[in-house]
Amino acid sequence: MTHAHPGYVDRKADHLKRLRRIEGQVRGLQRMVEEEQYCIDVLTQISAASKALQSVALSLLDEHIGHCVADAIKEGGSDADAKIKEANDAIARLVKS
Repeated sequence: MTHAHPGYVDRKADHLKRLRRIEGQVRGLQRMVEEEQYCIDVLTQISAASKALQSVALSLLDEHIGHCVADAIKEGGSDADAKIKEANDAIARLVKS
């Protein structure tokens, strides 16, 4: 089953805004290292950027389950099983990171 658009399309602008903010955080990290900032300060900012990425990932996962997986389950068949496995695999990757 192919969707006309991904489940996050309704919040695309929000996700892009958050990702641009994270991109700025990463650039800030590069500057911190270039300027030889204190190790703990750099690590603190890395933690903040990581948490921000995790937040985006969880939001995308929620939208994937609510849209793509839910639609596949409604239609049934092997596509439903594949979408559930795909979501479980994504959750496992997030938990390991």
